[in-house]
Amino acid sequence: MLEWRQKIAFNSILLYTGATVFICYMSFGVRAGRLSPFTWNALFWIIMLFIAINAMAKSFIQERSGRQLYYYSIASAAQIILSKMFYNFLLMLLFSIMAFIFYALVLGNPVQDMTYFFITIALGAMGFSFSLTLISAITSKAGANTSLMAILSFPVLIPMLLVLIKLSKNSMDGLSRSVSQDELVILVSVNLLLGMISYLLFPYLWRA
Repeated sequence: MLEWRQKIAFNSILLYTGATVFICYMSFGVRAGRLSPFTWNALFWIIMLFIAINAMAKSFIQERSGRQLYYYSIASAAQIILSKMFYNFLLMLLFSIMAFIFYALVLGNPVQDMTYFFITIALGAMGFSFSLTLISAITSKAGANTSLMAILSFPVLIPMLLVLIKLSKNSMDGLSRSVSQDELVILVSVNLLLGMISYLLFPYLWRA
């Protein structure tokens, strides 16, 4: 309800996505065929990274202390963090699919295995939302802005981003899915670990 009441954040992410894709289109001269599949893949995940940071920052940073006190009175810490992670996952998944559609329309679509690529997008959205939700809570308790959130998130997100780039590159090349099985297991394990860490650590932040 708050998201639809305050559409500025939602619309700003859409504007950021459109502007970034358009800049890539103008900069790399796609009409001349200069954008290789490897560059296409890397640019896509870089855009997803910054979309995730901007979208997830509002989880706790932009909430006033009065609203957090209200949450504290009606729900437990476990309910708060699980609901935040689930909502952020759905929001990030929506942004990722919309960004991919626009990205593919403007810059072309070299992906051969679309099913596996969308699985990779879903796992990426889950990893981004699980990690950034907790980092947003830590940043809000520190009384800082989104700059600190970006600094704290990069060491966590960069290794995940490398696995996502490799998985999506395999789906773009149309390789056998067994080739990507190890990376897929790693990514699923990392997501589960991030979810468990957020679930276990958030109550200590919530009571601080």
